[in-house]
Amino acid sequence: MELTIDKLVYGGDAIARLPADEHGKGKTVFLPFALPGERVNAHVVEQRPGFARAVLDNVIAPSPQRVEPKCPYFARCGGCHYQHAAYEHELQTKSDILRETLRRTAKIDWTGDIRIHSAEPWGYRNRTRMRIVAGPPASAAPFSVGYYQMGSHELFPVEQCPISSPLINRALQTLWELGRSGGLPAGMSEVEFFANAADDRILLAFFSSQRAPDDSADALMSELKAKLPEAAGVLLFELRGMRTQGQARSPVDDLDSVAESKPFAFSNEKALTYETAHAKYRVSGGSFFQTNRFLTDKLIELVTAGRSGSKALDLYAGVGLFASVLAKKFDKVTAVESAPSSSSDLQRNVPANVGAVQDRTELFLKSSPGLKADLVVVDPPRAGLGEAAARSLAQVRAPRITYVSCNPATLARDLGVLVAAGWRVDELNLIDLFPQTYHIESVIQVVR
Repeated sequence: MELTIDKLVYGGDAIARLPADEHGKGKTVFLPFALPGERVNAHVVEQRPGFARAVLDNVIAPSPQRVEPKCPYFARCGGCHYQHAAYEHELQTKSDILRETLRRTAKIDWTGDIRIHSAEPWGYRNRTRMRIVAGPPASAAPFSVGYYQMGSHELFPVEQCPISSPLINRALQTLWELGRSGGLPAGMSEVEFFANAADDRILLAFFSSQRAPDDSADALMSELKAKLPEAAGVLLFELRGMRTQGQARSPVDDLDSVAESKPFAFSNEKALTYETAHAKYRVSGGSFFQTNRFLTDKLIELVTAGRSGSKALDLYAGVGLFASVLAKKFDKVTAVESAPSSSSDLQRNVPANVGAVQDRTELFLKSSPGLKADLVVVDPPRAGLGEAAARSLAQVRAPRITYVSCNPATLARDLGVLVAAGWRVDELNLIDLFPQTYHIESVIQVVR
């Protein structure tokens, strides 16, 4: 059937309307890889009471914003969503989605500018996580590493990833070589590549469905180092039910992943030093750290520039990305992080005037009534604060909250709670940490 595309929505899909029939106005249909204004041929693959899903067959009248995808896997690999759109159009789309989500969910009709911050949209990732599939030694099942196929739970093998850094791509090639030659320990299910800011040193963290012998790390490190001199260390973790095989994985699915246990084995280094213009950070394998190597400094500036005072509160502090810089501007900083690996790095990274607290943010806020601060920074995972934590945060006596969000839906939900408690949005920034994908990172200033 022929459809005319209306707009793009959060999640990467375009929307159109099915043709009207004797039953009335046609329902909304969602389909990927189309652009606003395009006329396309598509076929419906799923019917629901309130909407339908379709697959694009061909574009009849392309948008002037349509470009040739740079990745040979695009539209088959489930990692990217916008490679068919000019980058400026992608940025505007994300800005429009952020504005509309705030209006619909939080009833915030933001009429001011959304400041957009962007950088090189390719080769930007310093951290990428992929699935590994390999049969036992006697099996004919081929070795594969990659992401999940678009709209499927089947692994899609990839041998390059244009949104990942050059060093990660070299490490990926090395892993393919080792896997094909049988050089990986049995049971390896996932791998996370983490490169430093200069992209000249890399950690490889492997997640295993079965515990390999402890000397496997040394053997694997020796194999890697011979082919990849930039390899700084290998870490082996047990999955321990962190994820089931049926869950899809894309390049940004590691946003919230933190190894909640120590590696059962490692070889050489367990951490990298990540150097920014503002501070140096120890980042262990498994600890959370921002993934865009070109925009980390800009993100720090958006959160910390022009802020100073007696006390700052940094919630979901990670390894101390913001707390280490806020410590230079505030007399005292309290940094709260729950994940053991990140919390351990946090304690090593921050100076003496930062109090590092290992606790869940919602529990910390609940157990700390009457909190006062000159600035509160929150950088939650995609799930956001949640109603309980948002209500507690609204009671903190502070003139300003800086909310760093990677999900406009949960951001809008949490802002609705803050606005109802008397706060108001003062500034909106969109910082595009995840080009070519539908993910939207924003930095919002909220004031009394």
